[in-house]
Amino acid sequence: MCRAGLSDRSYFISRTAFVSTYSPRQCGVATFTYDLATTVGEREIVALHPTGEAGPYPAEVRHRIRRDSQADHAYVAEALNDCGVDVVCLQYGHGLWGGDDGSYVLDFASALRVPLVTTLHNVPAQPTPIQRSILNQLVDSAAATIVMSHSAAAEMTESYGVAADRLDIVPHGVPHLPQVAADTIKPRLGLQGRAVILSFGLLGPGKGCESVIEAMPTVIKEVPSACYVILGATDPNLVARDGEKYRASLEALVAARGLSAHVRFVDRFVGRVEIGNWLEAADVITTPFPDLDRTIAATLSFAMAAGKPIVSTPYAYAREMLAPDLGRLIAPGSPEALAAAFIELLGDPELRATMGRRAYERSRGMVWWEIGSQYRRIFDRAISASESAPVSPARRLTAVVA
Repeated sequence: MCRAGLSDRSYFISRTAFVSTYSPRQCGVATFTYDLATTVGEREIVALHPTGEAGPYPAEVRHRIRRDSQADHAYVAEALNDCGVDVVCLQYGHGLWGGDDGSYVLDFASALRVPLVTTLHNVPAQPTPIQRSILNQLVDSAAATIVMSHSAAAEMTESYGVAADRLDIVPHGVPHLPQVAADTIKPRLGLQGRAVILSFGLLGPGKGCESVIEAMPTVIKEVPSACYVILGATDPNLVARDGEKYRASLEALVAARGLSAHVRFVDRFVGRVEIGNWLEAADVITTPFPDLDRTIAATLSFAMAAGKPIVSTPYAYAREMLAPDLGRLIAPGSPEALAAAFIELLGDPELRATMGRRAYERSRGMVWWEIGSQYRRIFDRAISASESAPVSPARRLTAVVA
């Protein structure tokens, strides 16, 4: 692309390549990348996909990397070096990249000469030596590394030895949703007259749905109209390994507890408009995750954006985001504590409204146009640094631990 006027960056519009899973792949990172990419101007997509599961992809997908093909990773990086992009934004998380623990990402980073900005979607709290090596080398090769919470930044410094000044903290983006009364949306979804508890996202054992189901008999004794909605398709990686055994186990638990009239499964991957409707229809949103080391939860961020009170286990991100006046933190694996929190909130409309309003206000800095502005500033900084830096020979990165 034409790079005239680089001395005056106010006239320079950068072109960004995003490397990530992407629609139609049904995963949170794919959705995140679509939402982020639409905020930054000139962009193209490099789609990561399991071998044999490609496309059809939209027009902005210019390159593809087969996750299990090591050669693809360096080949596509070389192509990006020569196609006019100014910065590459790489999404890194569990299961996205091929090789042992995602080690093929280092083949990509080694071959790339364009400034690299890496977004970390999860940070293992107890990394194996190989995981630590991969992540450390990826940070070393990047012009900037973005984490989504202060707890993730603390984990990077404490468990991986990464200096705090090497990290940028940019929250997970959220949609801009109007604050509406839940009862005005419920009829669209067949929930009129119900007190709605919602959990959503790709379904898997880490979501804690069993605890909520076990809490429901106590809840409906006090709130007979209560309905727990479990929204989302099963995680495709879990389906590939185990089929729908996990969902079937939840359905069996619902039947055994006699809760068929009070638990509703919505077994599909929902788009942006529909998920907004479900969020708006909820009275309470819950994230009862058993993993207390979890440093990011998009579902919690989305619940705040919808202006809803939240009942959650005290995982790291929830402790960071939820002040007592935004929701309730309860002990993990405790249906009794969950039930008490649901009964309190469902029985007090004024408290729900107050908590929801405060959550909504706190989420305003996380709407996508704000997040896009922060990313654009980081991209510009990375490009400027690369223009002033001396040219260095390419390094071979490796996940082998001595």
